[in-house]
Amino acid sequence: MDHSPRGFTRRRLLQVGAALGGAMLLPGAITHAWAAGSDAPELTTVRVGFIPLTDCAPVIMAALKGFDKKYGISIVPSKEASWAAVRDKLVSGELDAAHMLYGMLYGLELGIAGKTHPMANLMTLNQNGQAITLSTDLLDKGVKDAEGLARYVAASAPGTHTFAHTFPTGTHAMWLYYWLAAAGIHPFDDVRTVVVPPPQMVMNMRIGNMVGFCVGEPWNARAINDRIGFTAATSQAVFPDHPEKILGTRAAWVEQHPHTARALVAAVMEAARWIDASPENRRETARVLAKRAWLNTKEQYLTGRMLGEYDNGAGARWQDQHPMRFFSDGEVSFPWHSDGMWFLTQFRRWGLLRSDPDYEAIAARINRNDIWQQAASAVGGIATPSGLLRTSTLMDGSRWDGTRPAEYAARFALSRRGDTA
Repeated sequence: MDHSPRGFTRRRLLQVGAALGGAMLLPGAITHAWAAGSDAPELTTVRVGFIPLTDCAPVIMAALKGFDKKYGISIVPSKEASWAAVRDKLVSGELDAAHMLYGMLYGLELGIAGKTHPMANLMTLNQNGQAITLSTDLLDKGVKDAEGLARYVAASAPGTHTFAHTFPTGTHAMWLYYWLAAAGIHPFDDVRTVVVPPPQMVMNMRIGNMVGFCVGEPWNARAINDRIGFTAATSQAVFPDHPEKILGTRAAWVEQHPHTARALVAAVMEAARWIDASPENRRETARVLAKRAWLNTKEQYLTGRMLGEYDNGAGARWQDQHPMRFFSDGEVSFPWHSDGMWFLTQFRRWGLLRSDPDYEAIAARINRNDIWQQAASAVGGIATPSGLLRTSTLMDGSRWDGTRPAEYAARFALSRRGDTA
């Protein structure tokens, strides 16, 4: 995959900076806007919500490894039961920030994931590392991949088979819909889709509530271990190096606590760099996350896929070329505007939006590149990308580069749902 950023002119960067309140820095610039004693965080304790998934790792390790103390704050991770709970607590102010589904934050901004609320994306926490699991019952019936599933679904009455994702505007919904549609299966007309919290996926498949689901790790690996499911596709096979979870918060919180926001991003960014620094650090992270306070599962369910070692539970094993990534020289964490805009194109595709939004303006409003750049300067050794867009090629060969988003969305057969906004 080509994920190189598209070059931006100096004038364009200044225009983007104006849209972000004048705080955007030019590539390569180092900010010394704070001096000793003048940049103290407004809050010393920051409560950050998380769902028990492998990709909450940078938040948890930032707190446990003391990276937060280095920047003058104490991160208090708060385990939540569902993405809806994360949404509600974040909007109400019970949480300061959260490990969030990328699409959920954009859905909140637009009022299609709950009541409209101005939101802010501080950084991306990870790329890749999710999967689509199908039941072993389907495997026993000869369904091994999307093409086999399409034949199986076509032989059944519409809506006979149920698939689960984790939140209506979330990443897992979009990966599942994209994968199904690429095989000719309409995710609303041909099958039934439901929302299930990540830790409840395996149990619900075990009792027969669905034949497939899309979720983050370690729950796909757990389904294989429990012999109730197999990995039909990884999310990185759908969209290599895709954005996944973000560190999200309310726009008003950033305005009220800009130094705290900078310190939070710096601490989590440094933790992400530590995780990716070596296989042993990833193994240690897996050992920590498996504990009761965090994911409450077995270490073996986390380690393999954290190292990019995949066994699909149906006879295939491989070293993935696009494993879960947390840092990659800072490129992972950068708030690429094109990443958020891609989710907007899918909201339009699936009828969650009745008309094309102002893609670029929404991305510029949500992504706090100014905070990211201040944090990157504080951490040190992190290069700022030369633009705000990157290029990707998805499983069906479609190319996404962040330009002409309305045209991109229109390439797909647009669907309409009764709950559109």
